Amino acid sequence: MLSAFHKMHGAGNDFVVLFARDLPEPLTKARIAALADRRTGIGFDQLIVLEPPEESADVFMRIFNPDGSPAGACGNATRCVAELLGRCDSRARITVQTVAGLLPAERLGDGRVRVDMGAPLLDWRDIPLEKPCDTLHLDVPGDPAAVSMGNPHATVFVGCVDAIDIALRGPALETNALFPDGANIGFAEVRAPDLIRLRVWERGAGLTRACGSGACAALVNAHRRGLAGRAATLLLDGGALHIEWREADSHVLMTGPTATAFEGTADLSTYPS
Repeated sequence: MLSAFHKMHGAGNDFVVLFARDLPEPLTKARIAALADRRTGIGFDQLIVLEPPEESADVFMRIFNPDGSPAGACGNATRCVAELLGRCDSRARITVQTVAGLLPAERLGDGRVRVDMGAPLLDWRDIPLEKPCDTLHLDVPGDPAAVSMGNPHATVFVGCVDAIDIALRGPALETNALFPDGANIGFAEVRAPDLIRLRVWERGAGLTRACGSGACAALVNAHRRGLAGRAATLLLDGGALHIEWREADSHVLMTGPTATAFEGTADLSTYPS
């Protein structure tokens, strides 16, 4: 039996989106990893499985990294899912449920989607970290700041992000003992109070062209350190995202483009179980 999928991306952060009802085969870690292979599978930064919601939402979004491990939240995937569902019945507002909570999204009518990522979590227990420490200055290489945006993030501020060997530094920080669940590692170059260049080594995925929750984390941490205002454009390898840390309720809003690259079908029984 063939399973239909949508290949979508937000600022170059790419996803394969499947509906759980179309899955005749269980999604094991081995099967997800095989689907993620960009030569012999479909290829993606994250696999998204849409299920019936468990509470007052339009859909439940389950997220898997290319190695088959689960992820808690993904802002760019949320924007893509909102665009996909909204196209079906012309709805402007879609609420997406994740294991990290509800994410309300709004289609702006120009190809962009805004998602409310909620309030950042700044306490060491919530990120989580292995031991009590100042989340604004972690005692690990690079002096990163840490925050949870539904998943753990550490932001390293650098003078020139394009001069950083992220493939070397990213994995070492991702698996540092201070992060019991691992962490997404952002390397941020603040060019102006409202302009930040960012590259992200994603937990379980590696270097991606964009990371929505990483962009949110970078803006929050930059503002906490007095390096940026409460709103900025984040320049990622795959495009630009606008991030605002709203003062009224401390929620972080992310706005950016979405696109459908193609649609197709896959025979999951041909992939490893």
